Amino acid sequence: MAHFHQHLASFIVPALVLSGTVIYLLLGSHPLAVPIVLATVALGIFKMMRETLAALLKKQFALDYIAIVAIAVALVMGEYLVAAILALMVSSGGALDDYAAKQAKKSLTALVDRIPTDVILWEGAPGRRRKLSEVKVGEEILIRKGEVVALDGTLLSESGETDESSLTGEPYFISKITEDVIRSGTVNVGQPIVVRVTKTEADSTYRKIVDMVKEAENEKSPMVRMAEKYSVGFTIAAFAISAFAYVHSDYDLTRVLAVLAVATPCPLIIATPIALLGGVNAAAKKKIIVKKLAALETLSRVQAIVFDKTGTITLGTPRVSGITLQCSQSINDALSVAEAIERNSLHPLAKAIVSEARRRDVGIMHATDVREMLGKGISGIVNGQEYMLAKTEGEGMSIALSSGTVTQAVFGFEDEIKQQSAETMKHLEESGISLNIFTGDKKAAAKKIAAQLGTRVSVRAECTPQDKQDGISALRREGKITAMVGDGINDAPALALADVGMAFSNEEQTASSEAADIVFLGGDFSMVLEIWEVSKKTVAIAKQSILAGIGMSLIAMFAASLGFISPIIGAALQEVIDIAVIINALRASR
Repeated sequence: MAHFHQHLASFIVPALVLSGTVIYLLLGSHPLAVPIVLATVALGIFKMMRETLAALLKKQFALDYIAIVAIAVALVMGEYLVAAILALMVSSGGALDDYAAKQAKKSLTALVDRIPTDVILWEGAPGRRRKLSEVKVGEEILIRKGEVVALDGTLLSESGETDESSLTGEPYFISKITEDVIRSGTVNVGQPIVVRVTKTEADSTYRKIVDMVKEAENEKSPMVRMAEKYSVGFTIAAFAISAFAYVHSDYDLTRVLAVLAVATPCPLIIATPIALLGGVNAAAKKKIIVKKLAALETLSRVQAIVFDKTGTITLGTPRVSGITLQCSQSINDALSVAEAIERNSLHPLAKAIVSEARRRDVGIMHATDVREMLGKGISGIVNGQEYMLAKTEGEGMSIALSSGTVTQAVFGFEDEIKQQSAETMKHLEESGISLNIFTGDKKAAAKKIAAQLGTRVSVRAECTPQDKQDGISALRREGKITAMVGDGINDAPALALADVGMAFSNEEQTASSEAADIVFLGGDFSMVLEIWEVSKKTVAIAKQSILAGIGMSLIAMFAASLGFISPIIGAALQEVIDIAVIINALRASR
């Protein structure tokens, strides 16, 4: 209902302008007729004049010169009805633009609206609601079955079950026990749970995704500026045809007014942002967040793509290949301790341990004081004893479970390419894109993965974050528009440097997500191909809308200059052109 009222509000001004126009017609020669129509015109063009003045103050090319001149000519000639109709066309065109833009943003709006605006308190005043912005760290909140978790926290209930697919893309439920981490944006699919808040709304996991959406809505892309360049030529053409009409008709201003009327408003200005926002909408439906509209236009022209390996091309959720005991405890006991701690982490190796523990059906243990140290490991207390899990040195992937200085067990892992990796890379290669893998892994492991892809791909192994940046810089110096795809914190510098940075957001708000222009909510590698195809389609539709709008308007202007179209018919015809162009631009949403 709220969205309905927002859409309705967009059409209030056009409705008032239409009413004023009808009243003017009914009054005929009444003394009040002219003041009423002048007020109607002023109301209809107020927003346009304000935007034009703001553009001029910023020394930018204003996009509505044609409409302003057309209405001015109509008023000078005493063609008040034409001026009113033009004002109606301007205001209704703007309202239609607003409405179409809101339609194009539907998926993004739904993403923002998914989070509740308030929560139910549990401690102190059970059942009382409080706004998210007012909830403090340490307070306890109740999450009912089926509700989206609004704030990050730890579970106080004995057990719970959450759906984390909105954050990880993994289509299964996660069982939780007391003190486990509960992340905002996930859904409580079990019984009602009580959660102690650990992060305020501003710092919450899901709020980061919402911020990405807002950036996408406000970003102005090169394609919009390209439309403005087209509009400069279009404006010059409109005035040139008007001059021709004026001379050809023996200085008849009616012909001039007809030409200017059919050129108002410029359809390319309306169509381009709608097409781009439609592309963002289409991506959002696939759980792809486009943080910057400019990224869509740039991605459509990309010539080289650089991929991280682990978690990007490969599954990023390695499986446990072996467990080596270093003390007298059993494998199941070691795995149970590790699972109790790693259950609170979203790291790929942590997920592998949790999956292995479930497969072996080991006993569930309880971990407290869990602390994850970026790049170092994770620690926690199990049965009164503190344990640490950290990566080991060596060729393969492995982590050690230790207590103090004593290593309890070593877990080895194997990774494999994602199911869609080879097919996606093949499609990209066939499209003429240069493929590269920059990884911190050993050369042998990198070459093994590259061989499984079955495509021509350049490999750089044992890369530091600086090495990845240097590789991106080298490609750009060759004149190649370059994209980077990664998922880890070590990819962030390269993601920020690339012309387009794309990140798989499998881990909790990594720096890679912050640095990227496009974020994949999940680990499906085919998303890379999907967003590339969306970008190509979106830009094609945007250009098509620009050229089609200009073409139809030019034909109508020439007809008006030769006297075949009157000013009133011209204004109405331009509105038809605008609607046709907008409908075409909306195809980008599908």
